Parts: sequence; structure tokens; C-alpha cells
Amino acid sequence: MSAPTQRPPKVTEREARQVAEAARQQDWHKPSFAKELFLGRFRLDLIHPHPMPADEDVRRGEAFLAKLRAFCETRVDGARIEREARIPDETVTGLKELGALGMKIDPKYGGLGLTQLYYNRALALVGSVSPALGALLSAHQSIGVPQPLKLFGTQEQKDAFLPRLARSDISAFLLTEPDVGSDPARLATTAVPDGDDTYVLDGVKLWTTNGVVADLLVVMARVPASEGHRGGITAFVVEGDSPGITVEHRNAFMGLRGLENGVTRFHQVRVPAANRIGPEGSGLKIALTTLNTGRLSLPAACAGAGKWCLKISREWAAEREQWGKPVARHEAVGTKISFIAATAFALEAVVDLASQMADEDRNDIRIEAALAKLYGSEMAWRMADELVQIRGGRGYETADSLAARGERAVPAEQLLRDLRINRIFEGSTEIMHLLIAREAVDAHLAVAGDIIDPDKALADKAKAGARAGGFYARWLPRLVAGQGQLPGAYAEFGELATHLRYVERTSRKLARSTFYAMSRWQGKMELKQAFLGRIVDIGAELFAMSAACVRAELLRTTGEHGREAHQLADAFCRQARLRVAELFGRLWDNTDDLDRKVVDGVLAGSYTWLEEGILDPSGDGPWIAGTPPGPSERENVHRKIP
Repeated sequence: MSAPTQRPPKVTEREARQVAEAARQQDWHKPSFAKELFLGRFRLDLIHPHPMPADEDVRRGEAFLAKLRAFCETRVDGARIEREARIPDETVTGLKELGALGMKIDPKYGGLGLTQLYYNRALALVGSVSPALGALLSAHQSIGVPQPLKLFGTQEQKDAFLPRLARSDISAFLLTEPDVGSDPARLATTAVPDGDDTYVLDGVKLWTTNGVVADLLVVMARVPASEGHRGGITAFVVEGDSPGITVEHRNAFMGLRGLENGVTRFHQVRVPAANRIGPEGSGLKIALTTLNTGRLSLPAACAGAGKWCLKISREWAAEREQWGKPVARHEAVGTKISFIAATAFALEAVVDLASQMADEDRNDIRIEAALAKLYGSEMAWRMADELVQIRGGRGYETADSLAARGERAVPAEQLLRDLRINRIFEGSTEIMHLLIAREAVDAHLAVAGDIIDPDKALADKAKAGARAGGFYARWLPRLVAGQGQLPGAYAEFGELATHLRYVERTSRKLARSTFYAMSRWQGKMELKQAFLGRIVDIGAELFAMSAACVRAELLRTTGEHGREAHQLADAFCRQARLRVAELFGRLWDNTDDLDRKVVDGVLAGSYTWLEEGILDPSGDGPWIAGTPPGPSERENVHRKIP
């Protein structure tokens, strides 16, 4: 008889939402440009003049980038990593010797102490040579052990682990499970207290980036509530070679072929209570807070990819001729190159602005970082897709095949495969839409949430009504007129002023649309996910436009390609305005209701006749693998990189 599967706890949709809501950072102690943008308040003063790094940070960052560039040029073979589906040990060892594992770790613990700005530039550089190598460094420092320890660890934990993480030990973050993705309320891995000084971990974790080679793990597990134990989802630092840990499988993917991602089983793994990060029940809050800045590493890689797309499209489209002239001179191709150039400029502007804001720590950037991740992953994918189209058949052909027949080995198809995962991991596009939408309507829920909460008493609803009346009496009139209607507003930006006036006007329009939707749907608003996604996408475009204009003006005032930067920002903003117009049109004129009916029919089997005439090449097996408790029955494929 096979062992029973360890199943996630049964939870209702409401219970799942309550868990997610409890993990949110509830308060806003600092201003937020993006939060204000969604409320119809264009706070240009929060991002302009563009924040700048300190001279010492620049000196230290540029010095490391020079060393890293030389290393990548001479000791990283991206084609080999792609071909062998593995990062060579000597490459990782070289990065350790360079100090790359400790880019974000304080020098007092042996790290380099780089700012977020230079850390992200380093990731963009490494990722341009090998996206898998960039993912290894990012997972180690952005979501692995260093960041949560920096924010929530005790001094003893920092002293014990950070020196190792800065120089020798690779870390991984373990949250997802075979039947648990973006719904952590169903987390099945347990950490059962055994006395006062130990927890015992049991469970299986899936898609553990770096898990195959990690020396230290951040593990999220559920502590059962009991006497003396609050319980709840809790974070632990776990030694990767602890007895009872088995890496059962190294996963293979469409792209990022060198990614050390696997399935990790815990069976009776004993973890000292001293290795618990924060109090019991604070694991999700720690994870989400870590991601506030940790998410910036992914759009940094996307910005780097955009730069490469621009370089290849420029070189190829000038060389390749059709009908008597370079293909770049044909409008059908030229519009794609313009899109790539303008978007690459905007993505770098978004990443640099958000990174510098994180370094200054004057603003709450949780929404800005989420928007950067969402926008960067979507737009980088579009740029790569356009690059493949510009290259034609050569874009679809592998780099090895191109080289074998004597042509330049351009890995355009690999980039498309490598970038595709960015729209899924660290929060899929759909989840990011919901996460950002929740933050965007926070001010409304703070004053009117009790009105639409079915569990609130009439007295609570009455009090909420009074609060809401006062808030909206002050807020709504401010959405009628603003700086965006004054022809001379933002004149210091020259020809870009028209775009900033547009952002200000459109921000107010976005806020009015959100308010109208809340008035119309009230408690059902959270179910209107397609509508909320469009609201968020509009906000993302406005944020990117703002960042592009501010960056262009910075470059103009510093004398660094100012005229060209203004031209790129102008092109981007005009392209973005077309996308925004389409999104506004689809807020109220769409097929959302019909789509729901079609989905009901699909799930009911009404259209199975449409599936006839094909064969399904899928193999046998369950949709989701079972995770029976007990010791592993598989070989441990964990490998330690010396």
C-alpha cells in the first residue's frame, strides 16, 4: 500500500484572502509616487529631480562593474551553459572569488555593500552573457537568505550566516509546493516544535531556484498552533546538507537551461529554533517585504535584454537588404526597431529610478517595484519577439545552427525562451495585477472597506459611511482639474512637458474610473480581475512615461546624450499613449461577461466536440504529483560547488 499523500489544508476562498491580507504591509509611513498616481495625484516632486547615487557609491559600483565585465568577457561561456544545461563549477567559483555572492551584503560581513542601483546593473551585465547565471546570483541575494536576514534577522543570525553568504555559500528560497502556488494559505510543509530549541520539518518544495546547489535555504513552513506556540507560516534558515533533505529532481525548462532548480524533500529535518527568522506566523510578511526591493532584480535583467535586442536589431537591420535597401528602411521593420529602442530606454529609466529610490529610502516603493517587475517582464518579452521577427528565419534558428553554416551565432530564439519565465515567476502577471490593484485601492478600502464587508455590523458600516463621506468630499473635487490642463505646466521639460501634462490628466481619469467601478461593483470589485488588470496596466504605462521623461531630463542637464534621450522619451510616450487609450476603451467595452459564459461552457464540456480530430501527445501521469510523507525514495541530486 502506498503512503498517503500529504495534502494542503482545506481553505475557503475567503480564508485564503484573509491569509494574504494579513501578510500585507498594512501601513504607509513614507510617500509613494505610484500610490499617489493611482489616486489621481501626480507627485512629480517625489521623482524629480532624479535621485542620484553618492560619489563613493558610484566609485565602488563602477570599480566592481569593471571587474565583473572583464570576468564575463573572459571566463563566462554562455553558449556552453546553454549547450550543457549547467553552469560550470569553475564559473561559480570565479564569481565567488570576485565577491559577486556578496554584492548586497554589508562590508562588515565580508560583502561588497553595493547599492541597489549597481547591484541591478551588475545583474543586467551578467544576464546579458548568461541569463541562467544572472538568475543564480539574483535568487541568491534578492530572495535567498541574505535579504530577509538583513531586514528581519537577529544579530546572531547575521554574524553566523552573512559572512558565509558573502563569499562561499549559495542560498535558495523555498515557498512553492506541488499543489501550492500563489495561494500560501494551503501550505502543507510543517515545522513541528520539538521542545524549546528545535523544529522538525516535513514536506516537499517545488521549483526551488538554486535548490540543487544551495548551501543555505530559506524555508517557509507551517507551525501548528499549540500551547506556547502562536503557529502560522514561518521562515527558517536551514542548512542545505541537513540529514533528511533530499533534492529529488533537477527540473528542466523551456529556457534558462542552466538554472539549478529542483524538487526538495524534507523528512524529519531538525532545525534549531535559533534559525527561525522573526516570530512564528510572520513568514509571509517577511517574504512579501523582502520582495519589495527583491523584485527589482528581474526587471533589471529585462532592461539588459532590451539593450541587447536593440544592438542586434540595429546591426542586423542595417546589414540585411531587401528590395534595394536595408530592411530597417522599410517601415514595417522600422516601426519594430523604434519600439525596441524607445522601450529599452524606458525600461532602463524605470529600473534606475526605482533602484535609486530604494537606495534613498525616502519613499515606499512596494508598488513601484511591483510595477517594474510587471512592466519589465511583459515589455522585454515583446521586444524579444519583435527581434525574432526582424531576424526572420535566422531569429528562429539556434545560434549553434547559425554558426555551423558559417553565420554569426545570434541566440535570439534562446532569449525568447529565457525571457518567457519572467512573466510567471516571482509573481505571475496575473498575480501582479491583483497585488498591485489591492495596493492601489488601499486608500479606498481604508475608509470604505467596512461598508462592503458582509461580515461587518450595521454600526460599523455606519461609521465607515461617515469616514468615507469625509474622505470623498475632499478627494473627488481634486480629480476635476489639475496642472495637466495648464499649457505652461512642466515647461522645464521642453517638448516632453506635453507628456507629463498627459500623465497628470490621465492619472486623475484613472482614479475616477477606479472610483466609478468601486461604486458600481462594491464588494464584487475583487472578482473583476480583467478590469483590475487594465487599471494596473494603465498605471504601469503612466509610471514608465514619468520615469522616461525624468531620465531624459536628467541626461539633458548632465550633457550626456540629452537630445537623443529626449527623442527616445518622446517616442516612448507617444507609443505608450496609444496603448493607454486602448486600455481605457477596454475598461467598459470588452468581452469579459461573454468570456465568463464561454469558460462555463468549456468547464461543463459543452465544446468537447471542438477537440475532435487531434491526438494528445502528452504522457501518462497525474496533473499534480503526489507528495506522500516519509523518507525519500530517490537519489539525492544535490551538488555542492566548491
